[in-house]
Amino acid sequence: KDVFQLKDIEKIAPKEKGITSMSVKEILQSLVDDGMVDTDRIGTSNYFWAFPSKALHARKRKLEELESQFAESTQKKEALQKSIEKSKVGREDTAERTALIEELTALRQKKEELKAEIDKYRECDPDVIEEMRQTNKIAKEAANRWTDNIFSIKSWAKRKFGCEESRINKSFGIPEDLDYIE
Repeated sequence: KDVFQLKDIEKIAPKEKGITSMSVKEILQSLVDDGMVDTDRIGTSNYFWAFPSKALHARKRKLEELESQFAESTQKKEALQKSIEKSKVGREDTAERTALIEELTALRQKKEELKAEIDKYRECDPDVIEEMRQTNKIAKEAANRWTDNIFSIKSWAKRKFGCEESRINKSFGIPEDLDYIE
């Protein structure tokens, strides 16, 4: 119930509480970080204090906060219960409802079967065929580009190192019949 400086606490703590004077500063900083002890710098000195009323006010504030959260949760629960009751209206198990649910299930199953059948015939879809043609065209261009690159490198290697074409093909695993795709 008083205000202290660090040097005062370092003297009092070992005598009254049995805390080693080396760890007083560390423990005090921990209490300040947890909000259990207040600190303020006045001039060149740091002052520390902890009044019992602060802890009481903190507990009261926490209690009020928890009570308001509880009230909100209770209201939410009641609103959800009312919503459940409203949604149950018109959903009583009747013969008509059961028949409609069975019909819905059958229609969903029929939809899945039709989707599977459509997927079987997907390869005949004109859009898919056109997409495959475009993909093939791009792949053919890429293959020809790489073939051209191989011929360029073979030509460079012949000029640079004076190697025979058959020896270059054998060294790099290039087939003898390599040619552009028509």
